[in-house]
Parts: sequence; C-alpha cells; structure tokens
Amino acid sequence: MSSIALFNTIFVEEKKVREQLAAATDFRVVRDTDIISEVSQKYGIGEDKVERALYGPPSVFNTFTLERERITAYLKVVMAGHLKTSGVIYCGNIALLVPSAVTHVLRVGLFDKMSNRIQRAVGEGVTEKNAVKVIKKNDSSAAGWADYLYKKEITSNSLYDIVVPMGENSPESAVKLILENYNKPAVLEQDASRQAVNDMAVGAKVELALVEKGYTTEVRSTGGEITLLINKSVSNFQRLVNTLTEIAESVEGVAAVKVLPGQDYHVSVYRSQEFTLPPKVLLVDDEQEFVQTLSDRLNTRNYGSYPVFDGEQALELLVNELPDVMVLDLKMPGIGGVDVLRKTKEFNPDIKVIILTGHGSEEDRKVCMKLGAYAYLHKPVDIAQLTEIIDEAHGKVAAAKMAHI
Repeated sequence: MSSIALFNTIFVEEKKVREQLAAATDFRVVRDTDIISEVSQKYGIGEDKVERALYGPPSVFNTFTLERERITAYLKVVMAGHLKTSGVIYCGNIALLVPSAVTHVLRVGLFDKMSNRIQRAVGEGVTEKNAVKVIKKNDSSAAGWADYLYKKEITSNSLYDIVVPMGENSPESAVKLILENYNKPAVLEQDASRQAVNDMAVGAKVELALVEKGYTTEVRSTGGEITLLINKSVSNFQRLVNTLTEIAESVEGVAAVKVLPGQDYHVSVYRSQEFTLPPKVLLVDDEQEFVQTLSDRLNTRNYGSYPVFDGEQALELLVNELPDVMVLDLKMPGIGGVDVLRKTKEFNPDIKVIILTGHGSEEDRKVCMKLGAYAYLHKPVDIAQLTEIIDEAHGKVAAAKMAHI
C-alpha cells in the first residue's frame, strides 16, 4: 500500500478534496498540525517555533541562530518516520518534504487562479479585500517554503506527480483524477522507494548534526553514502572537508562520506567556526549610520545583531521576535527610548535593555533604571565595554533559560 501527499494553496476546496479522498481510500490523514506537535514534543521546542520554520518568515536573527535549518531537519526526521508507514494522506506544507525518490507517495498539487479563489472566499463569507490579503499572505508563505527547500517556484511541475487545476475540476472530479494516478503501477511500494525513505532519514540526521556545529552544507544521501556539497566561500578546502567528514561519519547509518565543491563554491576567506548560539541583539537608534556600523562591528564578533531605526519599528518587531538584548537609544523622534523601554518590559521583562544616550541626564538614568534597564551608557560608546555588557546580559538570559529547562 502507498500514500498520498496533498499540497494546496488556500481557497481551492481543499477540505472537500481531502475529506472525500480520505473517505474513498480509508487512509489516515496527517496534517501540518500533527507533525508540528510531534516535533515540538520530540525535540522540546515550542510549537510556535516549528510553525515559523514551516510557514515563515524566518527570524531576522536566523543567519546567526540557524533556527529554521535546525527545525527543518527535525521536520524531515519526523516525516521520514511517518513515510515508513502506508495508507496516509499528508496534507499541507509537510507534503513538500516528501522527496521525489519516494515514489510510493503520490505527490499532488491543488491550484487555481486568483479570481476563482477570491470568489470562493467571498462565498465563504470573507470580504473581497480580506480575501485578497489572506490569499497573498498564504501564497507568499508557500512560495517561501518551496524556495527554501528546493529553490523552485511553488507551482513547478517537478514538485508534484500530478497537478490538479481546481478551476477546471470539482472536488469529486479532482478525487477521481488523483485516484486514477494513485492506482498506476509507478506508485506501488518498491525496494528503491523504501530505500529513499531511509536515505531521507539519514540525510536529515546528517543535516542536523552539521547545523548543530554551525554548517549549512547541502546534503545528498544514497544508501548510506553521504555527499556534501560546499556552496560557500572557503580558503582551506581540505580542512573543511576533514571537519565535515568527521561530523557526518558520527551519524548512525552513514557508511561513507564525500565532500565536493558545489555550483556556488569559490575560494575566499573562510573563518573556521565553533558554533554556539550568539546573543540576539536588537539595535534601536535613529542615527542610521551609527547603528549600521555598530551592527557590522558586532556581527564580526559573532553577535547576532539586527538594526532598526525608530521605536515603532522596534515594537513591531517584538511581536514576532524575541531578542536576548536590546541596545536602545534614549532620544529618538516619535516613540522615545523611555516609552520603548517601558513597553518592552511590559511585553517581556526578560529582555535585557541597554540604554545608549548622547544627551541623557541623571534624572533620565534614574527613570530608565527604575523601569528595568540593564545598563545606561553614554555615547560615544566604547565597543569593548558594550560587548562586555552584552555578554554579561546574555549570560543572565541564558542562565535563566537553563533554569527553566
């Protein structure tokens, strides 16, 4: 028995297709929410973080934390476990995790043009304006996921075994078309397809081992043989080969490792790394040149810094991001530093806020410290002093997190 992976954009009568397909096959339905919950429980991370990895957008600090890469590896490991069973309909973004080599899972895409989808949304009681907004957001999320996984458009035929245009099909005819393709000999479970599931599992575990050491190398897995493709700037290729080989060989199921230059490989200055999660530092200052320079200097010191240029941007960012440390200018137009400090502490008192000021008074200092500021520094700031205070603040944040584990 085989399975079906059903990916769809929003407002294409996907619910009817899913329910009728499940009724016709008596298959168990596994949705995004099921895999998100399982990953959360298995790896001890919040479901909100798994959702963000699956739907995006990635954190502004992802370049430094590699959180999306790590959680995507988690998702692949869990999905590989599920793919060892049969008689399942996988629905949602998880459907795109099924490799093309796993031929006993029929990969289906449900799509339709915008005007039809808006019409259906309106028929469900959504205003046309909101329908357009929701559809664009959903499409952007789906496009981002396909691009992240495969560097392909979400509608690329290579991602599916069959694409069903829902403007030309009713749910009933769509199900009939899917079943006609499902019953073809090509979808039967075979040794090569079962091996592809094992390859997916081993490859995902190698990806995870590499990410945990700070490497995002492309991984290909075939029968226990791992090929790692280097698509970045490297100065000492052989040293990197040795490091990556040692990491990959430590993974259970790996029989051999090859490391090769990828399509984007070129020789340059490459800084060897011992990967640990850096402090996530949000920089808030209306002096754009200063804050960008500060961000660049912190990043060269392995700090995960991200600059914004006013208080409003900072507060908007806090809706989706959780920095460890905020470096905040006291005097800014619009929402001032004191108000940002107050609202930040109301939102999450664990964020350590370091105040920078060029014109602050002693009274300002007292107000800020009373509101919970971690430190109060005068410009021009000494970078060594600032990094020392950031390290100290981050140490307290890290210790508090460990205490709650």
